[in-house]
Amino acid sequence: MVRHAHRMAWAAMALFVLALAGFGATLDGYSHLRHAPALLGAGGDVRSLAFNLSAFVVPGLLLATAMFVLRSGRDSAAWPLRLGLALWLLSALAFAAMGVFALDASSVAAAANRHHAAAWSLWWMAFAPGALMLASGVGGVPGLRRLRWPLALAALLVPATALLLPGLVPVGAAQRLAFVLWFACLAATATAAVRARQP
Repeated sequence: MVRHAHRMAWAAMALFVLALAGFGATLDGYSHLRHAPALLGAGGDVRSLAFNLSAFVVPGLLLATAMFVLRSGRDSAAWPLRLGLALWLLSALAFAAMGVFALDASSVAAAANRHHAAAWSLWWMAFAPGALMLASGVGGVPGLRRLRWPLALAALLVPATALLLPGLVPVGAAQRLAFVLWFACLAATATAAVRARQP
């Protein structure tokens, strides 16, 4: 199962991108530049449910599974690697939770919106220290040492893009960039980890 972890990670990213493109094209007036991805799942109808499942829940669970199998295959690994992968698993579950707690467009104060915001915060808050832990631990693993600086950079870029960039560019563009950086970082790390295991 470990050797398929990277495939699950890249499939999660592809599913997210396809869901955004497909469902976004069916909603009149929706702008990928200006509107947050989660707005596509805020309608409360069957189409919204399908979007939340295909864009958040299934990709998040795929990534959580990928992180779980990578972590389970490193019982003897240094603790920063195991802790980093555990935090990334938590980040992936929080991403899936954004689809479970879909936005409620009818009321800004709705409980669903608070739960969604909490899941969004946990998503990046678990990712950033996880990336730093992995960056500190990969130095002792042949085949993974080259990831040290990219992981450290990702730990800064993902939260900065999610939190600070919306003040400079439209929120839709900022969130999409943050999500794609996150997906790419997890998938690229999984790919390198799988290749490092191969003889």
